[in-house]
Amino acid sequence: MENKDYEKLVFDTEDGEVELFVLEQTMLGGVNYVLVTEDTEDDEAGFLILKETPDEEDEEYSIYEVVEDESLLKSLTAIFNELMDDFDLEV
Repeated sequence: MENKDYEKLVFDTEDGEVELFVLEQTMLGGVNYVLVTEDTEDDEAGFLILKETPDEEDEEYSIYEVVEDESLLKSLTAIFNELMDDFDLEV
């Protein structure tokens, strides 16, 4: 992957803190989606697409959910492949 500074999202989970790096983001139907990975150095690293929704209780924060719907995942993967020349993402 291209060597640059990626925005980092930090999540608190039952297993501890998890850091994910934002590779790209896009809006679809008024909803923000982010493409993330755990490792920006490994070209074979896996990726997740997260749906971002505002936290109704605290406007400073967002809630992220993993996109699991297969047809939405395929559509978003195609969009991210268009946005990122040096990647070939596969579902």
